[in-house]
Amino acid sequence: QVQLVESGGGLVQAGGSLRLSCAASGSIFSINAMGWYRQAPGKQRELVATTSGGRTNYADPVKGRFTVSRDNAKNTVYLQMNSLKPEDTAVYYCNADLYTNRGTRENYWGQGTQVTVSS
Repeated sequence: QVQLVESGGGLVQAGGSLRLSCAASGSIFSINAMGWYRQAPGKQRELVATTSGGRTNYADPVKGRFTVSRDNAKNTVYLQMNSLKPEDTAVYYCNADLYTNRGTRENYWGQGTQVTVSS
């Protein structure tokens, strides 16, 4: 079994910064990709940023403000969020696409962490 544990959410004023972390643990052989998604009240879950093989991908609303990075040795992905806006308010979810020690390719989600940006 694999677990994703997120941390770093909270309440911040517009223009502020937060850093999210997500650590994967368990029966992991290798990780293909890790990333972040978010879901605001009444809206569908949407992509924020992903990283895979040294490449990164960002949703247009966060380009230039958010940075995704990964520590492969720690199986951890980070999301540095700067210049936060009220519309960034959402529950942020970590996602991992990986191979387990059983040789199966599986996809996992974290439990979510709340980010609230006040105006």
